[in-house]
Amino acid sequence: MAIAAAKGRLIAVIGDEDTCVGFLLGGIGEMNKNRQPNFMVVDKNTSISEVEDCFKRFLKRDDIDIILINQNVAEMIRHVIDNHNEPIPAVLEIPSKDHPYDASKDSILRRAKGMFSAEDAK
Repeated sequence: MAIAAAKGRLIAVIGDEDTCVGFLLGGIGEMNKNRQPNFMVVDKNTSISEVEDCFKRFLKRDDIDIILINQNVAEMIRHVIDNHNEPIPAVLEIPSKDHPYDASKDSILRRAKGMFSAEDAK
């Protein structure tokens, strides 16, 4: 069906207030049919279990293809992110205003580098 093929997919965001506001101003904000948003603002009062539960909910939603997560927040739930090995939704770690990106902590990048040997680069 043309309608099924044209169905859009969402980007979800888990991050600090500045990150979420920036993406929401960019137009990514959506609510699904159950009135659940595709973003979560994480602050100093947010528990690790709340972040983990939100991430797992985003993984189960069929309308989300990409999950953007601040790297410092990803560190809180690294064990859950490392266990996710499906291509969709793709999980991308991004920097926040207060925490610069560190490629050595990015589990997806480490996994991708492990797929290629030094001989492949020649």
